[in-house]
Amino acid sequence: MELIVAEVKRRRSYDSSRRQAQAQATRDAILEAARRRFLEDGFSGTTIASIATDAGVSVDTIYKTFGGKPGLVRAIYERGLAGEGPVHAEARSDALQLAERDPLAITRAFGGFVMEIAPRAAPIMLLIRDAAVGDPEMATLQAELDEERLRRMVHNAGNLRNAGHLRADLSVEAAGEIGWLYTAPQLYELLVIRRGWSIERFGEFVADALAAAYFPPEVTHDARRAKGKTKR
Repeated sequence: MELIVAEVKRRRSYDSSRRQAQAQATRDAILEAARRRFLEDGFSGTTIASIATDAGVSVDTIYKTFGGKPGLVRAIYERGLAGEGPVHAEARSDALQLAERDPLAITRAFGGFVMEIAPRAAPIMLLIRDAAVGDPEMATLQAELDEERLRRMVHNAGNLRNAGHLRADLSVEAAGEIGWLYTAPQLYELLVIRRGWSIERFGEFVADALAAAYFPPEVTHDARRAKGKTKR
């Protein structure tokens, strides 16, 4: 009897894992199809039906999972924020900020995260910005995501303050706003999309700009001297 019960539990666990994997695969297919459609056809030009066809699912499946186009856009954006690999970019960033003692290494890492995340998330935020002009739901979503990004940048600035890295004359709130500026999708649009900067150049620019804004002059001065010696 015990063997039978154990076998039933094993099968249920297997079935549950398989269903979860299938559900995740369906979700990923929908989001990828939606991302392509939104970026090619725009928010208003994209229909749930076209996304369903591309993803090979029913329209009802999309509505039940995401609740419509605004929900899809938010989910695509949040997937972009996760970055690459199994560990979310925010978790990796938090771990690095707690472990790293060199402030310049932290801002270089910030630049690296920008290189990883901006190509995924910035085009979606720009899509939201454009759609927000005539769509109240998207205007609300834009405001919410902007506020979430600001909170994250204030969080990062608080870590720098707690570690003793932040300039004494710079408040955590002001530092958060500076981070919010340099991670804005509009900056990515201007420099990468319109001016043709490589993502590597953009990430290095953000890292250098944050270091210059966040840290005492002697920290960035020593770094520039060291960089100059390396180049020679």
